[in-house]
Amino acid sequence: MTTDTSNPAAARVPPQTLAQKLIARASGREHVAVGEIVTCGVDLAMFHDSSGPRRLKPMLEELGAQIWDRSRIVLVMDHYVPERDDDSRRIVRIARDWARDQQLPHVYDSQGICHVVVPQHGHIRPGILCVGGDSHSPTGGAFGAYMFGVGSTEMLGVVVTGEIWLRVPETLQMWWDGKLPAGVTAKDMMLHMIGRFGMNGGRYQAVEFAGPAIRSMSMQERMTLSNMSAELGAQAGLIAPDATTAAYLEAAGVPRADTSAWFTDRDAALTRHRFDADTLEPHVAAPHSPANSLGVSHYAGTPVDVAYIGACTGAKLDDLRAAAQVLRGRKVAAGLRLIVAPASIQDQEQAREEGVLQALMEAGAELFPTACGACSGYGDPMGDDITVISTTARNFKGRMGSPSAQVYLGSPYTVAAAALRGRVTDPREVLA
Repeated sequence: MTTDTSNPAAARVPPQTLAQKLIARASGREHVAVGEIVTCGVDLAMFHDSSGPRRLKPMLEELGAQIWDRSRIVLVMDHYVPERDDDSRRIVRIARDWARDQQLPHVYDSQGICHVVVPQHGHIRPGILCVGGDSHSPTGGAFGAYMFGVGSTEMLGVVVTGEIWLRVPETLQMWWDGKLPAGVTAKDMMLHMIGRFGMNGGRYQAVEFAGPAIRSMSMQERMTLSNMSAELGAQAGLIAPDATTAAYLEAAGVPRADTSAWFTDRDAALTRHRFDADTLEPHVAAPHSPANSLGVSHYAGTPVDVAYIGACTGAKLDDLRAAAQVLRGRKVAAGLRLIVAPASIQDQEQAREEGVLQALMEAGAELFPTACGACSGYGDPMGDDITVISTTARNFKGRMGSPSAQVYLGSPYTVAAAALRGRVTDPREVLA
């Protein structure tokens, strides 16, 4: 490789990771070094009915402050909808009233889960820096954006100033060779990585997913990886954008997204871990942590009372298609309850058009609203002393309602296979 000596500035810029490039652009600099503290301009701030207006409104009023740029705010009602009691009605009413009073142009009310709805409407694109009022906000990293979750106090600062400070992170690159075999998904990848490194393995640094197996994945599968980088303990979960990214964004109304500038330089300093997708088996995480993850054979035969296909990490269109592939033309086990809560209205309607939703319903599924629902312990919580297998991202004690429920995590294939047989099952045994 040769260096362009005709441009002294270019010669001085050392190789950078994708994370460094994104943060450098947001901070108005050519280069940032790991460990530096920089102030970044925020391109987008997203929050929902739980994390947003009910917390931000009183703080803004106390300060007498205004929103810095309404066009850069996205509000999604997804945690407490549909409203079921006085408390949820109060929370959602605050959000709706505040959105109207502030004349927010980007409000998605009961359209699905924020981490799916926001990119579906073209708000995330390569090269931007975003913050979200939710721990799974790293989902935006699947599009080559630097996106991470913040608390209400940090969000207040962003909403008023349009800026946030960052410590430039190290990059931990998860390089996946090969290609996933049939019946194995991005969820299995994540459960494998979390099982290996633990929930603090990311050390609040930038995790980047790369390699041939990543490049061959759909955008929704990539979103699952970035989403669950939160469970790996990372600040951000990044994937370099490519033609797949551009095609998804064009369909979402973002024409000609620039993907060429956003990649990790060959000689950039990072820590790389290598994996082989070809040999990966379906994984299951046992109660009460995603880190309790092993190959499905370790938990095979565990009786299951409820199978739940829902949440931002487990009920997108690709996930619903996977479940239908297992269940089409079959019936769920007697006495077992299968719940399907699609991640967005858009994905639900597409699943209906494709016959995916009908296949799940005919197998015995109950259709729940397109919202966070049981994943956040809201709505119809899981009962006491039952065993659940779920496509959600977390299985902490009490996460889905009752603290006595035993929650296992798996891919949509694995959850559907368990629904079919009434016990934890390797989905490869039942796939046609």
